[in-house]
Formats: sequence, structure tokens, C-alpha cells
Amino acid sequence: MSGLAVSSDARGDLIGRDQKPFAAPPAKRPRDLRLDFFRGIAMFIILIAHIPWNDLNLWIPARFGFSDATEIFVFCSGMASAIAFASIFDKHGWFMGVARVLHRVWQVYWAHIGMFLAVCVWVSFMDVLANQGDYLKHDLNLMPFFQANTAQQLLGLFTLTYVPNYFDILPMYLVILLMIPLVMGIARISPKAALAFCAMLWLATNIETYINVANGSHLAWLRFYAEPWNNPGWLTWYNQGNISPEALAALQPRFWFFNPFGWQLIFFTGFAFMRGWIPKPPVNKALIWTAAAFLILSLPFAYYRVFEGAFWNKEINDWVLSFGIAELRAKYDWLIWKSDLGIIRYVHFLCVGYLAWVACGENGKHLAGDNIWGRTVTVIRTVGQQSLAIFLFSMVSARILGYTFVPQAGHPFHITDVQSDWRWLHTLIINVAGIILLILVAYMVAWFKKQPWRNPPAPKAA
Repeated sequence: MSGLAVSSDARGDLIGRDQKPFAAPPAKRPRDLRLDFFRGIAMFIILIAHIPWNDLNLWIPARFGFSDATEIFVFCSGMASAIAFASIFDKHGWFMGVARVLHRVWQVYWAHIGMFLAVCVWVSFMDVLANQGDYLKHDLNLMPFFQANTAQQLLGLFTLTYVPNYFDILPMYLVILLMIPLVMGIARISPKAALAFCAMLWLATNIETYINVANGSHLAWLRFYAEPWNNPGWLTWYNQGNISPEALAALQPRFWFFNPFGWQLIFFTGFAFMRGWIPKPPVNKALIWTAAAFLILSLPFAYYRVFEGAFWNKEINDWVLSFGIAELRAKYDWLIWKSDLGIIRYVHFLCVGYLAWVACGENGKHLAGDNIWGRTVTVIRTVGQQSLAIFLFSMVSARILGYTFVPQAGHPFHITDVQSDWRWLHTLIINVAGIILLILVAYMVAWFKKQPWRNPPAPKAA
């Protein structure tokens, strides 16, 4: 899939210029170190976050701030999409640009279907192996897919009207990809108009959700149903109109957890930085201190031990609860909604991104080097360069690692039994093993993409 803003010099080859008919093709611009580095970091965090019963999940960045690896993932995807697709629009025209986007949509769509089926196969295998009924199917809310009305669920899967929560990132990404031709078309009139369109769409989406929450309604003008059996339009069509108004009124619809019309804002923010529609921010102490202050002030409202009073000491809990942080957070929770990308989540990520961009140095110079740090960055960047393949693998392997190896009282699948004193070490080993697997898969995919079988065979020894 397709980082922080690159320099204006690095954008030059992306914007597209008229070229002489017989001019030599321009040299390929080196990939920005920061883009692949932060995509790689996001891949590791996503793996850790999706391993069931993973104690290390309590220490990922999302536990200490409103934004998380999802924002990194989507923002970097926007920047990478500007590299991969926008230049096609510039050099070959709008229709060829649309064709390139549709080709990627086709790939991601089948990646989503394949990932869903792979996870279904694995949880079915584990349920049979452990002889525990449908324990794991219930855990991932997959029972509707295996129960009655298979035709409805299959149609729902392939039309993206059946999207369990574990599988909702790629459908969101598909819709945002399909928005690229529209945004590029508007940008032909004015890049500012394109940015205004994205901002207004995000605002309308959040307003609709606020109305739904405030009034207990189920408006769905700017969101997608996630379950066909709770979708009024689907049920009316599927039953050929033979469904009562009372039955429709009793529905409790669930929508895609990641609403693409909200999340497109952060995608096209990254896209706009890469295109030069938004200038790179200056590096100065005022901005650095402002961003740092925002992150520090938001910490008590994001860290669960503070707003839930979940420390190990009752006196500390009573003290932190006395500030009313939980009540304040609940009152203004619409500002931090994840499903629609609440405004505070968006600002929080911009602050994190700005500080990371400053820390990396001009053109990511602090990520380069021939020392151990430089080689570590190279490994992380390799993972980031293969982000779609790594994402698919991590979503499947996370369930395997968690269900099989992470000890959890009351669940019947783990093959290890670890005393509580050593649980932390065991959990650390499982996470390190998962990260190593991601690295190995990244290098394997990179090797396959090079198509080494096309190289001339090595000369035989005399």
C-alpha cells in the first residue's frame, strides 16, 4: 500500500512537465527514506496491536495518544499514492490515471477477499483441532458467515456490504483510492478547491455521525453498512420487497468501523504534501514546542490508566479520578472518534508527524548511515516498501500467534503454559518472533518482485 512530507526539491519529478519528444527519460528519483521507514514502523505496530491477549499492546503509541498506527498507515498511503498515481495523471492524462487507479483497486479488492478467506480457514482449522465448537468464529464475529443464508453472506462479502471489524481497513482504502480521480479532477481547477472538497466532506461526515449519536438515529448518507442483515436497502432488495416496515424499523445497523469519507482527510493530507499543494512546515522552536505541548496535554485524556483510574494504587486512582478527566473525555468524545477521524485525532497525528519529520532531519538524513542504526533503518524500510503484502501476512499471522502461543486463562487453544512470573518474557518472545517473520516475508516479497529468473544465468565453471 501506499511518511512525512518530502522536500520541495524532491517533489519536482512528481508534478510532471512538458518534455521534448526525443528527450531521454528523467532519472528515477530515489525513494524518500522517511516514507518507507514510517510505513515499516506502522506495520510492526499493527502486528502487535492485532495479536490477541498481547500484553505488549498496552505499550504501543496508541495507548498514550489519540492517533495510532492507522493514521501513519493512511497518511503514508496518501503520499505513496501521489508518487504512484498522480504522475500518471500529469504525464498521460486523466483517463490513463483512472485506469492506473482502477488497476490498484482491483489488486487491493482481491487482497481483501483473500485475507478474509485465509483467516476463516485458519479459525475453522483451530476450532476443529481444539474440539471447542465455534469459539474462534465467535471471537471474530464470523459466525454469521458460517450460519444460515450463505448466499446472502457471500454476496455481502463480495459487494463489501459484509465487513467484520477485523477486515475493515482495506475496504476503507478502496473507497479512498476511488476518490483520487475526483480529487485530481478538482485539482485541475485549483488545488485549493480539491483540499476544500476533502475538508468539507470530512466535516459533513462528522456532523452526520454527531446527529446520529445525539438523536439515536441511523442516517447513512455518508457511511457504509457492514452487515447485510441489518441493512434496510439490502433486505428490501434481497427479499424482493417482502419485508414489513416494522421489521425495517427494528433494525440495529452497524457501519464500517473506518469511514472512508472521514479518513480521506488524512490520506489526502499526505497526498497534498507530496504534490506540493501544502507547503512543508518550517522547522522552528515555536512549532516544535507547540506540538510537544499538545501531545503532553492530551496524554491524560488518552492513557487509559489515567482516565479510567486503573493504576495499581487506590490512592493514586482516587487522586487522578478527582480531576474529572473521564467525564470530560466522555462529554467531548466526538472530537476523538476513530471511525470518522475526529478533529483532535487529526491534530494529534499532525503534531506527532511534525516532530517525527523534524527528528529525521532534512531529507531524512538522520535515517541514513552505514552503522548499526543505518542498517536497522534499511530493514524497517524494506518492510515498509512491501506494506500491502506485510499487512495481509500480519493480519493472518497475528491470530495464529495469539491463539496458539499467548497464554490466556480460559481460552482453549494455546499450546504453551507459562507461569505469571515469566509471562512478560514469553509475550516478548512471541512479539519478537512475529516481527522477525514480517522482516523475512518482506525480503522474500522483495526478492520475488525483482524476478531474478529473468537475469542471465551465471556462466558455468570451466
